[in-house]
Amino acid sequence: MIIGVPKEIKDKEFRVGIVPAGVKSLVSTGHRVFIEKKAGVGSDISDKEFKKAGAEIVKSPEEVYGRADMVIKVKEPLPDEYDYLRPDLILYTYLHLAPLPDLTEVLLERKIIGIGYETVQLDNGYLPLLAPMSEVAGRMSIQVGAHHLQREEGGRGILLGGVPGVEHGYVVIIGGGSVGSNAARVAAALGATVTVIDRDMHRLAYLEDIFSGRVNTLMSNEHNIRQEIKKADLVVGAVLLPGSSAPKLVTRQMLSKMKKGAVIVDVAIDQGGCVETSKPTTHSKPTYVVDDIIHYCVANMPGAVPRTSTFALTNVTLPYALEIANSGLAKAVSENEPLKRGINVYKGNLLNREVAESQGREWVDDMKFT
Repeated sequence: MIIGVPKEIKDKEFRVGIVPAGVKSLVSTGHRVFIEKKAGVGSDISDKEFKKAGAEIVKSPEEVYGRADMVIKVKEPLPDEYDYLRPDLILYTYLHLAPLPDLTEVLLERKIIGIGYETVQLDNGYLPLLAPMSEVAGRMSIQVGAHHLQREEGGRGILLGGVPGVEHGYVVIIGGGSVGSNAARVAAALGATVTVIDRDMHRLAYLEDIFSGRVNTLMSNEHNIRQEIKKADLVVGAVLLPGSSAPKLVTRQMLSKMKKGAVIVDVAIDQGGCVETSKPTTHSKPTYVVDDIIHYCVANMPGAVPRTSTFALTNVTLPYALEIANSGLAKAVSENEPLKRGINVYKGNLLNREVAESQGREWVDDMKFT
């Protein structure tokens, strides 16, 4: 199989879809890997390193897409990349299609085989290809939130950890999954007062256990969310319904009860955001203000720490890529149910129910893969 790896073009997205060790694994099993020139520079991986591992460096994205059977990326295709998409191309990347009906339509019209990292799911519900980036984004959420709480950034002028004799900052995390638990870990380590809100009592019990009571937990409902964000200096939106648009748990009306200069970091923005006033932002312009509340809604947060993120991502995506390349897609998905769940679109058919329901589209429940 021919695998192509283009350079990412999303704003300040410095990750790349593969590392040299991954190239070597693919090449050693008989496959060819084409990588766009300087695709890895943002992650501190040179073309020379890729070539040494066995990759062939090409000058343009047209060559990558035009020659590849499977394209390995990090983020969803942007409009400037749509013309490169052709029928039967396997696109292996984060897709997050639920809030992106236009991209969904393009992938369907062009009969792409789209495998979304975020919907590869084990039988126990675990999302192995989303987990490492959730860990990065969760930890970063406190870091960027603390930065924007500084007065020169427009924030309240709060130090989350406080100092002796002064009240510590108050952090509210909505969602206790991978993002939420990692955010709680960093916030608690800084010395902030932390409350995690989740709808799963078993998850709350788990968080109580691992944090030994250093983090408060509450059942998710409108009343508790409303009461907690009144006290918050920093709110982290960490809600995830796999494949679906995130529910709007924080309403515009609730913002009026928050402290002026408080910060919201909506990590759920990839799936549309869990705050009614959230809209995607970029690393170049990461924040905006609504009702005196700072909103940070960067849709590719881990792209700011690309070296860490690229290697963490490839650790989990490479085994599935090898399986597809070695066995072919049809055989790979017949033997790997989690990978099969990752197929969002297939040759003009929408296979993901959550995406379909989010967009009011029809979907195919049972598909024969060839």
